[in-house]
Amino acid sequence: MDYKEMEESIGYGEEYNFYYKDKEFWISQNPDGNYLTEVDGETQEFKNSEDLLNNARINGKSIREIWEEIKDQF
Repeated sequence: MDYKEMEESIGYGEEYNFYYKDKEFWISQNPDGNYLTEVDGETQEFKNSEDLLNNARINGKSIREIWEEIKDQF
């Protein structure tokens, strides 16, 4: 899957678990918004999937910035 396909699938409600730097993350949503959660850690909350993809940070980096390292998990 390429970044654009992942971006579109999150937009219509797909949820994903992935690992980055030995930590597990979860992209999820509910009627109140979209979330990036570090399992057993903090949750970042966003108004929609576009907001999440533009503003979520993992070790100071966006999902797009780490995409090459995580893309095989999607």
